[in-house]
Amino acid sequence: MDDILEQFRSKITEKKKIDGALSILQWDLETCTPKKGQEFLSEIVGYLTMKGYEISTSKEFVELLDKLKSNLNSLSPIDKKEVEIISEEIEKMKHIPSNEYQYFSELVVKAQGIWEQAKLSNNYKIYEDKLQEIFDYTLKFAKYNRKNEANLYDVVLNEYEKGMTTEKLDIFFESLKEEIVPLLQKIVAKGNPKRKLNFYNSIENQKKFNRKIGEYLGFDFDRGVVRESEHPFTLNVDKNDVRLTTKYVENTPFSAIFSTIHETGHGIYEQQIGDELKGTILACGGSMGIHESQSRFYENIIGRSKAFWKGIYSEAQNYNPILKEITIDDFYKEINIVEPSLIRTEADELTYSLHIMVRYEIEKELFSGNIKAKDLPKIWNEKMIKYLGIAPKYDSQGVLQDVHWAGGLIGYFPSYALGSAYSVQIYNAMKKDMDIDKVLENGEMDKIKNWLGDKIHKYGRLKETEEIIREITGEGLNPKYYIDYLKKKYSAIYNLDI
Repeated sequence: MDDILEQFRSKITEKKKIDGALSILQWDLETCTPKKGQEFLSEIVGYLTMKGYEISTSKEFVELLDKLKSNLNSLSPIDKKEVEIISEEIEKMKHIPSNEYQYFSELVVKAQGIWEQAKLSNNYKIYEDKLQEIFDYTLKFAKYNRKNEANLYDVVLNEYEKGMTTEKLDIFFESLKEEIVPLLQKIVAKGNPKRKLNFYNSIENQKKFNRKIGEYLGFDFDRGVVRESEHPFTLNVDKNDVRLTTKYVENTPFSAIFSTIHETGHGIYEQQIGDELKGTILACGGSMGIHESQSRFYENIIGRSKAFWKGIYSEAQNYNPILKEITIDDFYKEINIVEPSLIRTEADELTYSLHIMVRYEIEKELFSGNIKAKDLPKIWNEKMIKYLGIAPKYDSQGVLQDVHWAGGLIGYFPSYALGSAYSVQIYNAMKKDMDIDKVLENGEMDKIKNWLGDKIHKYGRLKETEEIIREITGEGLNPKYYIDYLKKKYSAIYNLDI
């Protein structure tokens, strides 16, 4: 058995090196590849993707896997989990023809370049056909891998949140509609104070402060880096090579600040994966829902709290002198202003999940065949009016704002809303172990980082999200905590009787 494990580990190491190279290429494509170089790089991505595919589906590797599966009881928990996950992935891959797998890998790389051009030029038409092709292939792959799912969309949901279904999500989003939409309407009727935080701050100065924020929260810059991209994201090559991006806007510096805090949450998660998982496929964050719970926890529960800014406000004033004219109370209210907005990544904490609902409903309709990519600008605007009361004048502010669909991430968006809900359940559990406000005011960020590392981060993919949430909170996903948290927080800020 030791010899079989050694051969198995050798194949995994080879596959991980290919995946690492693909991650670096993806990073390069998003941050610095010249436009005319994107096509050839997409071909390299397709080539390396096929090399990884060939390793995973080779007769030699499958035979090794079968031998390990027949001796599961003799394996360590880590080896056993790897065998389980890889078996599931191979089962999916073997149903997809290799030529289609390679074509799709190249398609999404090319589509991301076209998406960026479409967004910058506000020209949905040049992207429309590629987007339709991505949805067509995703639907085709879902059909290949369909088992007992009544709904094909459930197949892709399961890719990002194991066990998630449209039935569960419909209940989840319906509860948000019933509670959050009426609360939003009451707040809109109240009106907001004049904004003070939309001020000029050079990008160079913003970069310095954002790095300070990352360091303050606990991101290790000896094992990570931050660059710029059109759409912020986090990518890990390894726990010792975690890459974040953000986007700076000179006249709205807090846009980049909250983007950086969000991505830092992802980055800290990846950097705190247990050392015993290094070299395995488990050495990365778990489901998208649990990953988003960490970024949303840092961005909203920490980053939009008064206690956090009390601990760092003097430092913030050094880099943003206008803050010397704004009290911490007024600052807290402004960073928590509720106002229907067009851009998801700029959305306030209360309306954020309504943006996700728009995307969720569109994905469901595309999968059902009721609509096509050409219909999306019109349908997008209708749903924005329905849930947020506003519609974009330009597609760059609407259907073109997110890169996810261009990257083939269909079924990914619900994880953002699930992550927000999980983050509040985690917050309630953490409050039992420490006085979080006091910890934040004292700048003791390591206490929070270490708690999350011990309860969540160190496990990587060793434990499923459902298991982790139950261990921490004593129950599974329960949107009631999220809804109650939002109602309590915003009724206090806006002096509402709820």
